[in-house]
Amino acid sequence: METRGHEVTRRAAVSAGVGATVAGAAVAASATAQAAGRPVVVLGSRGPSVTYAQQRLNALGYWCGTPDGMFGHLTQQAVWALEKSAGARRSGRLDLSGWGLLERGVKPRPRSTSGTVIEVDLTKQILMVIGSGRLVYTLNTSTGSGERYYSKGTWKTAWTPTGSYSIYYRWPSGWQVGSLGAMWRPTYWRESWAIHGSTSIPPYPASHGCCRVSTAAQDMLWAGSWVNLGRKVWVY
Repeated sequence: METRGHEVTRRAAVSAGVGATVAGAAVAASATAQAAGRPVVVLGSRGPSVTYAQQRLNALGYWCGTPDGMFGHLTQQAVWALEKSAGARRSGRLDLSGWGLLERGVKPRPRSTSGTVIEVDLTKQILMVIGSGRLVYTLNTSTGSGERYYSKGTWKTAWTPTGSYSIYYRWPSGWQVGSLGAMWRPTYWRESWAIHGSTSIPPYPASHGCCRVSTAAQDMLWAGSWVNLGRKVWVY
């Protein structure tokens, strides 16, 4: 009886596992089917499909501003963040694969389970905003390129330090112009490292070490009090 009971239990567990797999496959298949009916949209595209994409991106936390039916810079930033979160190719466009990610509702998994924190995942190159332990926003970011550069008479390496920090200083307003370029409303979390707005946020590491986001995203972070003094910034 014990052997039979064990076999029945194992059979039930296997069946449950198969059921979960089938259910997951069904969801993926449904998302693919929905995606197949969508046109490919790229930077410069316009129309209702773009509006839908923007609404869906915002609903998942891939902030792209107010939906307006125009596939612009902010929408491309959001699509890159989606692709990075999924570990997919960083195309910045919505084709069958991209629409599938959007329909499935792919999101990253932050490490913080409580509190209000900004997390920067250097591997995925995304910046996550966590409010009260819940993922609120996921933004495309570009961090230290790892390349050598010359500044103030010495050679340095563009790198972004890992660890847990707190925002200790915020530039009052507008652009701060320094020897390495201009930063929009930078919020400093360690020495000269900051989260700041930029007009160039590619889907790969390209900065001197700071965490770049779009100028509009930086304004949004300021307006929402996400980058207040003392805010925890966790880089890994």
